[in-house]
Amino acid sequence: MGRDRVRSAARLVVKVGSSSLTTGQGVIDVDRVDALVDVLAARRLAGTQLILVSSGAIAAGLGPLGLKERPKDLATQQAAASVGQGVLVARYTSSFARYGLRVGQVLLTADDMMRRAHHRNAQRTLARLLELGIVPVVNENDTVATDEIRFGDNDRLAALVAHLSHADALVLLSDVDSLYTGNPKLPGSVRIADVRGPHDLEGVELGRSGRVGTGGMITKVQAARIATGAGVPVVLTAAAHAAQALSGEDVGTCFHPDGRHPGTRLLWLAHAATGRGRLHLDPGAVEAVVRRRTSLLPVGVTGVEGEFSAGDPVDLYGDGVPVARGLVNYDASEIPGLLGRSTRELGPEYERELVHRDDIVILEHR
Repeated sequence: MGRDRVRSAARLVVKVGSSSLTTGQGVIDVDRVDALVDVLAARRLAGTQLILVSSGAIAAGLGPLGLKERPKDLATQQAAASVGQGVLVARYTSSFARYGLRVGQVLLTADDMMRRAHHRNAQRTLARLLELGIVPVVNENDTVATDEIRFGDNDRLAALVAHLSHADALVLLSDVDSLYTGNPKLPGSVRIADVRGPHDLEGVELGRSGRVGTGGMITKVQAARIATGAGVPVVLTAAAHAAQALSGEDVGTCFHPDGRHPGTRLLWLAHAATGRGRLHLDPGAVEAVVRRRTSLLPVGVTGVEGEFSAGDPVDLYGDGVPVARGLVNYDASEIPGLLGRSTRELGPEYERELVHRDDIVILEHR
């Protein structure tokens, strides 16, 4: 069923990793880009609306900057992204133009998925580009993203974009042709064709990331969980098998959806956000937030940690354990004066909840 949905998708998100686009020295491989675009253009010209989430900006900037490996400091990463992003998009523009297709660059940060106004703007932009027949090329805005507002990898970004854009399916392309029970280079490792739930991943060893990119099999499985949790099927395979994957053939690993449809911001909160502070709850507040799914009020909060602003994600702790995450309505500096007090006691200027129930996700281990 999952592969059938990829084959018949009217709107499809495809993500490709750095290692599938560049040489080991960080130079864009024109032949690899053209081979990928050949497959994507054929699908686009057949009538499918297509969004390409492409890594490779930082990797493409290594060569022009004379760097031999991916920089570890944020400033140099941002500089490499600034140089490489232009190189990457120019290559896509030229390659898609062979088929009379145009591309549009869309750079996102995690804030664009979390904050309501940014979220709506990103959604409208993608929708309008698709209506105009453009192929959006999406990447994280590495030139301005800081550690606190990064997706961490484009696999998670692709999963959130698939949900944001109401895509029918997501295809993750990398340099590995499938998920295996162990290291695929070792004897005894077996391809996992389908994942329908956590039980299919029991005992599976997930590899780490390579030199050029930031992702790895771990992040791809996490991204698949995000997408399938939103009802979007995912096929994971090698870029060399892109044509077969888009045709619904039995390649790679297919992650089947579970039918849930949470909001995009809540997906981001649960899977991609990092709390910028902590609110400590008393037992009554934990019961109300976790069990009864109510908003968090000041009267149930016993302590606050960290520096954050209204609208930032914060972790909600009960008995020293994180139980939920939410978007706070007050700056950290305002909260100490509110603790343990009812909204009636605080007055009309503090009628807002600390965290509204619509902006709370219960953490999975609960």
